Amino acid sequence: MAPANYKRTAHRWRLLALMLTAVFCAFGSFWLVQVMQGDDRGPGGGMSDAPDYIVENFSWVRMSETGQPRYVISGERLTHRPADNTSLVDKPVVQSLSAEHPPMTMTAERALVNQNQNQIDLTGSVDIQRPGNAKTQPLRIRTDALTVLTDEEIAKTRLPVHMTLGGATSDAVGMVANNATQQIELGGRGRLTYPPRQKH
Repeated sequence: MAPANYKRTAHRWRLLALMLTAVFCAFGSFWLVQVMQGDDRGPGGGMSDAPDYIVENFSWVRMSETGQPRYVISGERLTHRPADNTSLVDKPVVQSLSAEHPPMTMTAERALVNQNQNQIDLTGSVDIQRPGNAKTQPLRIRTDALTVLTDEEIAKTRLPVHMTLGGATSDAVGMVANNATQQIELGGRGRLTYPPRQKH
């Protein structure tokens, strides 16, 4: 009986060794295929910078903590990168939806949306427009780049800006606009031009 048991045990060890070898070969082949395809998330690798989804002609609404719509972002194309949870937007349109203040619309050539930091970086022909009402005059601001902190309702830039408020115009270098307090701070040496007073 002993020789028979020895043969069965030896057969089982050979079978187990063969199965382990097959498992390691399969894992190694899978990792090699991932590396060949440019996905470096294998052993010792980091997360790929490749986009995980692309959306054409999109629109999404960001809600506040109270469940009210805070702003809308739309655009021609959105490319999301999972590595840093950012989205690159072509032809973005950002619209504020504050019930306390007039709606503000911002457009640009591109936008980088950082959802972890609640920040939007607009670049290329940035144009901000706010219509007037009984209490405020129409406002328009143009610059080449703008950083929007969505939770604080603050927009800022260090680049030259051209602002039109009603009939007055202003040129400056740098700006911080607080939509919550309706205050705008212009930096650098600016120039302010008022329209001539109308004769009564």
